[in-house]
Amino acid sequence: MLASITPLGERSRGFSWRLTASSFAIGSISAGALAGAGAGALGLLLPAGSGWRWIALLAVLALSLLFDASPLRRWLPSSRRQVNENWLGRYRGWVYGFGFGAQLGVGVATIVTSSAIYAAAIAALLSGGPAAGAAIGATFGAVRALALLPARSAIDRDGLISLHRRLGSWEAPSRQATYAVELIMLAALIGRVA
Repeated sequence: MLASITPLGERSRGFSWRLTASSFAIGSISAGALAGAGAGALGLLLPAGSGWRWIALLAVLALSLLFDASPLRRWLPSSRRQVNENWLGRYRGWVYGFGFGAQLGVGVATIVTSSAIYAAAIAALLSGGPAAGAAIGATFGAVRALALLPARSAIDRDGLISLHRRLGSWEAPSRQATYAVELIMLAALIGRVA
């Protein structure tokens, strides 16, 4: 889907890639913030005190890293749902850009490829309130929105072919970057809990 929102693709549909990509980012960040705020509000129903929340988050991050860096990753609960590609021919670019971004910004509305997605949702739940949850969700949505940036170079056929090659070659490094972020977060939380 992300490879469908390129300057070449948008031009072929008569739309502006910048407008579609901006709408995608707005959708991703706002939906992430809204979902995070909702999770943070639900977290207010949990027992008071922050000490156990830090320990719970530490456990969640450790489990997330264990799942992502091992064969357990294959058994990660996930939906088989993708964004609706029919929207590309049915709606204006800013509409499907916003819609696709919102679905990815929520995290669990489409296929879940990393347990870090669940960890972000649980972090928002454990955050202590809607404002902190919204900040976590908005950050998650912003990171998801960055996934569209490599597509900006696909302005012609050769650029599109190059984009697909790069996306394929980035799979392993992006997975390793996820492990690194999980390790950094884990180390920061160990320092906080200790």
